[in-house]
Amino acid sequence: MPHIPIIMPQLGESIAEATIVRLLVQPGDDVEADQDLFEVETNKATMTVAAPCRGRVTSISARVDESYPVGVVLGQIEATAEESARRGLDPRTPASATESSSLPANHGANTPAPAARAGVEPTVRGLPVPAHAAGASFLSPRLKARMQELGLHAADLAGVAGSGAAGRVTIQDFELFVSSLEKHRLTQASSMRVAVADAMRRSWTRPLATVGLPVALDRLLAHRKRCERKAGPALYALRALALALAENSAPAGRLVGNKIVHPLAIDLGFAVEAEDGVLVPVLRKVDQTPLGELVGRYDELVELARQRRLPPNATGNSIATVTNFGTFGLTWATPIPLPEQTLVLGLGAGRKTPFWDEAKQQFVPVMEANLTLSFDHRVLDGGAAGRLLTRIAALLQEPEKL
Repeated sequence: MPHIPIIMPQLGESIAEATIVRLLVQPGDDVEADQDLFEVETNKATMTVAAPCRGRVTSISARVDESYPVGVVLGQIEATAEESARRGLDPRTPASATESSSLPANHGANTPAPAARAGVEPTVRGLPVPAHAAGASFLSPRLKARMQELGLHAADLAGVAGSGAAGRVTIQDFELFVSSLEKHRLTQASSMRVAVADAMRRSWTRPLATVGLPVALDRLLAHRKRCERKAGPALYALRALALALAENSAPAGRLVGNKIVHPLAIDLGFAVEAEDGVLVPVLRKVDQTPLGELVGRYDELVELARQRRLPPNATGNSIATVTNFGTFGLTWATPIPLPEQTLVLGLGAGRKTPFWDEAKQQFVPVMEANLTLSFDHRVLDGGAAGRLLTRIAALLQEPEKL
């Protein structure tokens, strides 16, 4: 019977290789089409490689803990007579001939051994931005001319994933990016905003600043005790940020040239520490979903992120991020917004502090934590950032309305 090769598939956008974590079958096992054969890992995401057809596994060349690029043969399956007839295969075709006809054009005797292959950093699901999104580090004369024509700067392309050599942004990448802006609502930025943006751009590629203020958590914690489904403080903060941005989404806009690009929806990410990094799951339309309904999905995404099994629809395209650096015992930090975002809200560790009670004319203990808001100074000034943070803090004092 013909032999069908088991080939390392393209497991996601720009994924170049994967490491074999576990063998789910052995030579001699009968398998069904689409049955999982290998468990593989791409940097941070764990997925599976399925059988291409029904038949019997005759050989497995892949070894556990070794990495293989896309297109490499991991083993062989002897197809059943029914499968051979369906595929129009000649039962007399030897395994070697079937393999050579089924392999990618660049696979052959010159394919280097796994140990000799150069390391590849693939893009994985759950990363805040694509691993190859280096921005416009090199601008061709043609691209510079086109950007100058539109009045854009290199900093405007900070979150663009280039498809050129070494991740360079090509003219095609640029035109695709510009055309995607038409999906958003565009408003004219004031001359003052454009001037501030230009000044900040000269100061730093992405001029960032942070504001902060303390917020009492006593009402929040009391509300949490009364709830059947208990949300963590970070989810309270995420919901408060969503409501504040629903009232005025301009602070979450992105400045591209002399236009403010407003968000299409209040989709917010939240940082989750994984084994060897940070993933950013996304909750969609948070402003339209009450806190109680968010708890289940939030807890589910936290667990999926820790397992590195985030689904594609739970990552990317968020307008801001919430990070609870208080889980590390930190009371203050200056998180950095993601390249395609303007804002990141941080929550510090709670601690008992004395608070002067005017009614009692004495100090009373309260549970207090620091809220920080890091922002792109091209879009926001300190006053606007401070007003947004103050509004978030006020919403946290009315947790029953979240």
